[in-house]
Amino acid sequence: MDGGVDGERLAASLTGWLARLEFTDLGTDEVTARIIDAALAWAADQGWRSYRRAASVLPLPPPMTDRHSVLDVACARRDGPPVVIEVDHTDRRRTWEKLTAEAAAGRVALWVRWGPGRFAVPPAPIHLVTCEVSRHSGSPGAGRRHSRTTGPARPAPVHSARGVDPVVEPLPLPPAESGS
Repeated sequence: MDGGVDGERLAASLTGWLARLEFTDLGTDEVTARIIDAALAWAADQGWRSYRRAASVLPLPPPMTDRHSVLDVACARRDGPPVVIEVDHTDRRRTWEKLTAEAAAGRVALWVRWGPGRFAVPPAPIHLVTCEVSRHSGSPGAGRRHSRTTGPARPAPVHSARGVDPVVEPLPLPPAESGS
């Protein structure tokens, strides 16, 4: 199967799976963990073996070049090349480098990017999967909090016209100063 078409199909499938994901008032690390768990469940639903924190083909930068980066999720499948998934809430150049190296090694590279929107499009052959999440300030010391619902947005409240006079009365203007 063509890696590009296969990657697009897998990205669309994972996007659909993540569309069901809901949570309220989670911290950044908690959201990332929840999305990684959902990606692992998606892989299991495909019948694949999946691994959390699998070794990447990309070595770490100096002085640790004898070690390798890790992937959030790696999947082994019988019907095609392995699939690797990275989950981020920011645009990280290192993620792009890692996924490009994985794709060059014959793996299908999926990048799950989550946040409030405006997601950068990664270079081919990386396939983007987006997960829109709202964010708000938490209680003091709690940092940013994130929520995601899949149901319809709540409608704006209905305002009553009770006791409101719809007539607009002009306000008096101050007298104009003359420049004599």
